[in-house]
Amino acid sequence: MSAPFDLAVIGSGPGGYRAAVFGALRGLRVVIIERDQWGGCCLNRGCVPKKDWYHSARLLAAQRHFADRGIDGTLSGDLGRAWEHQHRVVGTVRDSYRSYLKHLKVESREGHARFLGPEVVEIEGANGRETVEARHSIIATGAAPIVPEPFALQEGRVLSTDMLFDRPPPPGRRVAVIGSGVIATEFAFILQMLGREVTWLTRSPPLSRLRFSPQALSTLREQLAVQGIEARRVQRYESVMHENERIAITTDSDRFEADWVLLGTGRRPFTADLGLDRIGVATDPKGFIQRGETLQTAAPNVYAIGDVAGDWMTANHALSDATIAVENILGGNQRRQDGRFVPMVVYSAVEMARLGLDEDTAEDEELEPAVGFAAFETSPRALGQDEPEGFVRLIGDMDSGALLGGEIIGGDAGELIHLLSLAPDRETALAWLARGTWNHPARAEEILNATETLASKWHLQESIFGASGRG
Repeated sequence: MSAPFDLAVIGSGPGGYRAAVFGALRGLRVVIIERDQWGGCCLNRGCVPKKDWYHSARLLAAQRHFADRGIDGTLSGDLGRAWEHQHRVVGTVRDSYRSYLKHLKVESREGHARFLGPEVVEIEGANGRETVEARHSIIATGAAPIVPEPFALQEGRVLSTDMLFDRPPPPGRRVAVIGSGVIATEFAFILQMLGREVTWLTRSPPLSRLRFSPQALSTLREQLAVQGIEARRVQRYESVMHENERIAITTDSDRFEADWVLLGTGRRPFTADLGLDRIGVATDPKGFIQRGETLQTAAPNVYAIGDVAGDWMTANHALSDATIAVENILGGNQRRQDGRFVPMVVYSAVEMARLGLDEDTAEDEELEPAVGFAAFETSPRALGQDEPEGFVRLIGDMDSGALLGGEIIGGDAGELIHLLSLAPDRETALAWLARGTWNHPARAEEILNATETLASKWHLQESIFGASGRG
């Protein structure tokens, strides 16, 4: 057994990678352990290849404005070649990823990790078993797709999103996308733009769990409709039958045919055979590792981050968790995580981003929410891009002028949302925004407009602009 590491990271997805890099940059001796592909789901089968496809989908969607802009010709999507492009991008990123870990002198091990004790991890790999000691450990093992009944995975016919990126996509043109969450909402748009005929089936309203405002969900429906995409509500799935070259999906009310099926039906945490019982770490009824606000488990030197421990199930939350876990290892567990204030972004027919509280949650916490609104329909930048749909919507506290939450709907929302998370604290975030300097014309200016509207409408000029006003 080698000398003890300061930190062992189990899993190399965005959370595990961030924890290993940040730990090494802060002077810790780190080992990272991966049983599957380096980079985890996000790099190989999730957000990285999906964003690659999303960029192509946006280019294809924009062509409806080409003629008015003096651009002639039409574009068409080819999913097969799009798959090859993302495959090259993922390979480039993975090589860079491994190279940077090596540069930082992070040691890596390949194999399945399990705890033998709070500071002892066994790694079972192709070359046998190895045991390492680590003063602290971070569990970042991610999650695996959920396959609901009566569906059963079958290569080329019924695919999880993991399978979609493992091999080139099936040739059939008609695709049934199943699910109402982020994954299904994104892929219904992406696949339609890349040349497939999408039938989107949902058992609940799309994105109903994410607390987007009614205005945001209405904008999404409108923009999906522009591309001929509509969520078809069903109560239950009765059967899935393979009939020659087709798949027939029978629901409580209808029958749908497709060449292949993509399941966007959520993910469950991966905790199999980690030896959690040996260190007294428990999981909740949904299978998530139980942890506190400092991200510590019942074993105080073992932390759990990302999909394995929180039902937000985003790379953004895994990255944020990783930073907090490493800081708590170094600083005596002073930082607390509030996942509500980590950006949540959806990349579909319109970009949607939010963080923090909505009005209902604020009122549940006995706060008085005040709303500031600015639409992109009058933004010179948005009009020049032919993307005037969407808005900025900020929620402040009537008593203190603190930023309680925010929502940005429209082009580049996933980039703009960061401006709401960078202030030193939420109490002064709106004042920080109001005193900023801004490029013109820019979509970001609507954040300033929403801030100023909120201050004026709700008489919060003093707390946001200062006693003497702006300046």
